[in-house]
Amino acid sequence: MSAAEKIDAMIAGLDDWRGPMLAELRQLIGEADPEIVEDWKWMGSPAWSRDGLIAVANPHKGKVKLTFAYGAHLPDPAGLFNGDDKGATRRSIDIFEGDSIDADALQALLRAAIAYNLHASEKERRPKSLATSLPPG
Repeated sequence: MSAAEKIDAMIAGLDDWRGPMLAELRQLIGEADPEIVEDWKWMGSPAWSRDGLIAVANPHKGKVKLTFAYGAHLPDPAGLFNGDDKGATRRSIDIFEGDSIDADALQALLRAAIAYNLHASEKERRPKSLATSLPPG
């Protein structure tokens, strides 16, 4: 079963508000950039990446959590990050029944995550200095 089919099955299996919410998030994520890749990670989590992991979505008992892999490094002028994760890397958006999604703010956050990944990938490919990129001797 493909990642898309597994995510379809997860959404179909959620018989309350979380299914439509996860479907809406999925659509907004896909619309943010045509090169985003959808995946299925960690034995049951929809995930999206482009040049690195962007976000993972998980339906919990009373919420849908969208966790950004490098959210702590992203600007969030709309204040979407409301999860309890306050570490140095991840940030999340907890969505509860009755909440609505600010599509423009979410897509801006997704694009910022892609830009972060592209910048990080570029830094990894670039030699640390001219001296370290030249052969010894």
